[in-house]
Amino acid sequence: MGYKNVSLKKAINDPPAIHLITLDPGHFHASLVQKTMYPDVDAVVHVYAPAGPELQEHLSKINLYNTRADDPTHWKEDVYTGNDFMERMLKEKKGNVVVMAGNNRKKTEYILRSVQAGFNVLADKPMAIDKHNFEMLKTAFQTAEKNKVLLYDIMTERYEITTILQRELSLLPAVFGKLQKGTTADPAVTKESVHHFYKYVSGSVLTRPPWFMDVKQQGEGIVDVTTHLVDLVQWECFPEQVIDYKKDIQLNTARRWPTEMGVSQFNTLTKLNGFPAYFKNDIVNDSVLKVYSNGEINYTIKGVHAKVSVTWAYKAPEGGGDTHYSIMRGTKTNLVIRQGAEQKYVPALYIEPLNAGDVSYESDLVKSIQRLQTKYPGIDLKKTAKGWEVIIPEKYKEGHEAHFGRVMEKYLQYLKAGKLPSWEVPNMIAKYYTTTNALDMAQKNKTR
Repeated sequence: MGYKNVSLKKAINDPPAIHLITLDPGHFHASLVQKTMYPDVDAVVHVYAPAGPELQEHLSKINLYNTRADDPTHWKEDVYTGNDFMERMLKEKKGNVVVMAGNNRKKTEYILRSVQAGFNVLADKPMAIDKHNFEMLKTAFQTAEKNKVLLYDIMTERYEITTILQRELSLLPAVFGKLQKGTTADPAVTKESVHHFYKYVSGSVLTRPPWFMDVKQQGEGIVDVTTHLVDLVQWECFPEQVIDYKKDIQLNTARRWPTEMGVSQFNTLTKLNGFPAYFKNDIVNDSVLKVYSNGEINYTIKGVHAKVSVTWAYKAPEGGGDTHYSIMRGTKTNLVIRQGAEQKYVPALYIEPLNAGDVSYESDLVKSIQRLQTKYPGIDLKKTAKGWEVIIPEKYKEGHEAHFGRVMEKYLQYLKAGKLPSWEVPNMIAKYYTTTNALDMAQKNKTR
């Protein structure tokens, strides 16, 4: 997965077909797309952004990748920082793929204007943070189809190996049976994610832009990280099936609640001295910021009850990090991903049959795993008190940062083919319908 794999003859004789533009990179995900080189992608990247610390942080990370000892990249950043950076980008058309990861208040408009001008767009999640932007996003998808360009969001969690294997096992009737329907109280699918404001990225403590804690700019938690969780529910439970948000999605309940952050914690994250003025309505006792970064959605999708929730803490416990919990309930077994202290904060996948005394089940499971081993060599089973843990070789555990390269590779395949799979666009629309309408429901519910 690197430029070094391209033959010299091809690199010289065939000019790169893909020319990247980075637009207003306020989030570190923009740089992670460039953590590796790609065949057929020009090394020159045109950056259009306002001058300031966010741009400098982005360029510093690119420089870090260019100067690392192991397999350095060789990106060349061509930067424009005038106040008219958006208009300049649209006018100059120096590239054909726009990468976006930054302030989400502006992102949906950026997306729409880019596809209107004939650019392909690869956007970080979320592409819409409220119902108004959801309507704008639907227009963007219609415009992208009309202009024959590809609009796609960066769903890194599809490349996490425990999630991949959870999906694979759920498709084996001998192991999983069928997906249960569940109830609101006991959903068939539950996905929970815990994140932290204070974290390390590419080896150093991440400086957060102050607006990251402003839900009017970043989006509330219920429309931000839950984008990944809703995507995984769709991707795992209904693989490659079209989801029609108008008839397949039913929201049941939604709630939101704040994480409280002291001014000293805020200053540590942002390198500022105090809260900017736009936080005035979110501050209590002059020193505590209430960030509505937490949310939960209970809904049904094609008749299956699902629950997704996200929680943000300030900092992970010692030795810990972001965590993920996921369960898919089948008629024969539960497939469970845990990532707590017992797992040393590394995701682990468990198979926990409903009928522990069924001797024939173990035989069917072993045969199924042997067949899966042809696709994923090295995976195995280890007996546990409740069933089995799926043993996964280290070579499959790439980590979150590497998954951005995987998404980019997949997107490049779609660009070469000239189209996305038929289910991707309707399912992106269904995903953002779910999150933005859940936010509206939660804001109207004042119980918490």
